[in-house]
Amino acid sequence: MRSLLVGGGRLEELKAVRSGKKRGKEDNMRELDYDVAVIGGGVTGCAIARELSKYNLSIGVLEREEDVCSGTSKANSAIVHAGFDAEPGSRKAVFNLKGNRMMEELSKELDFPFQKNGSLVLCFLEEDRPALEALYEKGVKNGVEDLKILTAKEVRAMEPNVTDEVVAALYAPTGGIVCPFGLNIAFAENASENGAEFHFLTEVKDIRKTEKGYDLMAECLMGESLTAENVTIHASYVVNAAGVYADVFHNMVSEEKIHIVPRKGDYCLLDKTAGKHVNSTIFQLPGKMGKGVLVTPTVHGNLLIGPTAADVEDKEDTKTTAEELSNIMEKATRSVKNLPFRQVITSFSGLRAHEDGDDFIVGEVSDAEGFFDAAGIESPGLTSAPAIGIYIAELIADKAKTSKKPDFHGTRKGILNPQTLSSEEREALIEKDPRYGTIVCRCEGVSEGEIVEAVKRSPGAVSMDGVKRRVRAGMGRCQAGFCGPRTIEILARETGRKQEEICKNRPGSEMLAGNRPRRVKP
Repeated sequence: MRSLLVGGGRLEELKAVRSGKKRGKEDNMRELDYDVAVIGGGVTGCAIARELSKYNLSIGVLEREEDVCSGTSKANSAIVHAGFDAEPGSRKAVFNLKGNRMMEELSKELDFPFQKNGSLVLCFLEEDRPALEALYEKGVKNGVEDLKILTAKEVRAMEPNVTDEVVAALYAPTGGIVCPFGLNIAFAENASENGAEFHFLTEVKDIRKTEKGYDLMAECLMGESLTAENVTIHASYVVNAAGVYADVFHNMVSEEKIHIVPRKGDYCLLDKTAGKHVNSTIFQLPGKMGKGVLVTPTVHGNLLIGPTAADVEDKEDTKTTAEELSNIMEKATRSVKNLPFRQVITSFSGLRAHEDGDDFIVGEVSDAEGFFDAAGIESPGLTSAPAIGIYIAELIADKAKTSKKPDFHGTRKGILNPQTLSSEEREALIEKDPRYGTIVCRCEGVSEGEIVEAVKRSPGAVSMDGVKRRVRAGMGRCQAGFCGPRTIEILARETGRKQEEICKNRPGSEMLAGNRPRRVKP
């Protein structure tokens, strides 16, 4: 039976620490010791952790939420960018191209959904052709293969639903789409299999330089009462992959300050009945705030439109507004006609970590030896994550003078989806485990067996959102209206908790009425 999530990982892990089986003082959870501490369990942090796990290093990933993929990584366009938009020579350009070229093989190694569907950048006015041609030249300089400027007729032959306003387009066949949850979780699971340890509900509050490296002072929610414990993590090296908070941690150790502005983007997700409205990812010519509103299919068969782009002060501001969603729809109709907006099943908002210098900050901080930034990772951050992971891991391994592990296991198998099996194979599976014959989520066809496996994984789901991101229960048309209660029952049973304790995500988001545990300050 899976036990309750606690701040230092799962309950079994807490017991192991207290029995002296893991690093740290015996019978004392308050101190942990790692070669490398990674702050942030998003796609960049998990990509780095996975690459670090190839080496003879002890790795701890510190995440303030209850699961990986809980910040920027869960709310983005899910685009594998071709690489034509970034300024030539910039870190964005370099890591984008490398990450793009890695994605297809990586999807096979780690078993996550990826499609190379190509992308189109639409030009609506003849007077804007020079800007389109400049984008083409930029892509060529960046090394993007097979770029081509298409005529209006060629565009409509590829995408019949583009508007009559389109006069030309830049076509990038190397563009693609990915499942952002699948990519992030695949990195985390493979890192965990190779020895990386994940600490959830663990929020770093302060970082202090020591003779041997760094002390990270963290607040950790512990046990069923969610008592806030103070924990010190000793690390020789620190990786700062904290998304919109990366400037906070950088500025704790460096006199060369950086500043990250949360850039909010709203999206609308349409039902699978609209998923074939376009086949490629449809962009508009980019402006100063980014690549503009896009229309794209998803790897799961939906249609996604967005995002808006608005700089905000609040690093937690992910609310959507009617005005912003209306703005998305209006702008999207300039690219694609007859969009079936009545098929919108949900809307959401995400925050991009926009640094004032408008480029990724990746590498060792000049005046803080042993502290490595992966900061300002906005678009094309999802595409760039695999390449950033390799770069940072190699820097640390070289500095630590360590070698690769001979027993690193570089592949991972995703959760079995019975819908991919033949009738005979599915019948055999159900005969072996009847839970795969019990459909919990009707919209997405998700079985009880899949949900149970999502919980049993390491790191596994402990919340409704954790289940949703792993197997899509609650991701469909009814948005968990039907399957929610049954999913709560399964989560409670498999984690040994009461149903009233099951949360949408972090503690405080309990799904049912009852006695909510109060957070106790240390």
